[in-house]
Amino acid sequence: MTAPAPDELLPALHKAADNVAADAARFSDEDAKAPSALPGWTRGHVLAHLTGISNAMARQLEYAARGEAVELYDGGMEGRNKAIDMAAGHDAATHRADLTAALDRALRAFDALPGVKDSSANRTGWYAPITFRGGVVLDGGLALWRELVIHASDLLAGRGPETWSRPFCEHLFDFLAARVQPDDKLVLQPLGLQPVSIGSGNRSTVISGMITDIAAWLAGREPTLGSLRASAAADGVNLPELLPWPSGTPVAGRTGSKA
Repeated sequence: MTAPAPDELLPALHKAADNVAADAARFSDEDAKAPSALPGWTRGHVLAHLTGISNAMARQLEYAARGEAVELYDGGMEGRNKAIDMAAGHDAATHRADLTAALDRALRAFDALPGVKDSSANRTGWYAPITFRGGVVLDGGLALWRELVIHASDLLAGRGPETWSRPFCEHLFDFLAARVQPDDKLVLQPLGLQPVSIGSGNRSTVISGMITDIAAWLAGREPTLGSLRASAAADGVNLPELLPWPSGTPVAGRTGSKA
């Protein structure tokens, strides 16, 4: 599997941003205060986080365009957490305004990137270095895509994991292979699709089900179609334990899953 190319990622980012903005537009003040799918977080916490990560990723690109580097969050993780806690209780109109401005800022930054021809070799545009995970702008775009799609499900507004696209699920298989325990090898068998192996251990487990259920489990979310099964040597077994979300910028919530 390979990550989506920039020309595939950019429209996916726009769609994910539009979905989040549309859901936020429907929330009343009471809706914003209601629990999200993440333990200890209201919808307001999720909206504040999406605002924060969108602004943070936009800032990564703005600095990269000048050949400069900046930490992801102003004040680091402590600053990130403080900003979320301070903004979580805002009314719905404030959340909408802040989120819309942040999404627009991020999308403008990605839309302004030059074409990808020769940019990989020149380390410009989509391949300009950023501090996030020690990667490049493309890594930042993939991260924002993950944040928007996964947290849209956490908002409990009708976009559960069952709505995730096949390309998104396949990207999660690749990115979240880092969650496999050292002794494990997982053979992911999405129904009707070719199997995918992740991990290099000697303890082999087959994880079968709808592609969205497998991706949801890997992402620490509740599979919504009830199709997930684990087996080893043809016998049913419990789902294996996973490691925390890949280090870099922790994604928290359940088992290390608030991004």
